[in-house]
Amino acid sequence: MIGLILNAFGNGLCISANMGSGIWTAAAVNINMMSGLSVGTILFIVGVLNAITNQFLIRRLDIRRMIGEILYILFFSSFVDIFTDMLNNIGIPNLPIIVRAILSCLGVTFFCVAISLYQRANIIMHPNDDTTNILRFFYLKGSSTAAQIIDFVPPIIIVIVAFAMTDKIYSVNVGTLFSILFNGVLIAAADKLIWPGLKHNFMAKNIIEK
Repeated sequence: MIGLILNAFGNGLCISANMGSGIWTAAAVNINMMSGLSVGTILFIVGVLNAITNQFLIRRLDIRRMIGEILYILFFSSFVDIFTDMLNNIGIPNLPIIVRAILSCLGVTFFCVAISLYQRANIIMHPNDDTTNILRFFYLKGSSTAAQIIDFVPPIIIVIVAFAMTDKIYSVNVGTLFSILFNGVLIAAADKLIWPGLKHNFMAKNIIEK
């Protein structure tokens, strides 16, 4: 629950500061500007599609896994909208550009800590983080870098298409570059520094095989 709330708050802070966010959130913001759907609704739709995709990637039907991921994305997407509205109302978008850039990077740091927490707990997680685990350990010989690159391809395509349709790019800025460069470093640091007694219980063989 701590990971879920911290993840949503970090993403909401990035969106409100409008100086860049994680690439998947940036893609959702660009769809939002084209379609008018709330960012939370878009994140939910994408998350459900992601959870379904994971079922194909593990090559078997795991209903418990899919329901858990959909429940996570349901609450996560709702909280992102709540936190974004709250931060907008207190004036975050009106702050000086340097302050907003710092806040965007801080938002990225928050959601990296969140990822560290719920990946170590390994009870229920964001479907996209499950995807990177599956790709890494069962398709890419343990390469986290390759898994991350593949994971970035769909949202980058979405941003490019949005730019082609609107001539504008939203939520891609300093925070996005910070996220791309430091996500892995921040998650690894959080593993050691934030709640160090919470140990990884992830077993790669359990992703596909019971």
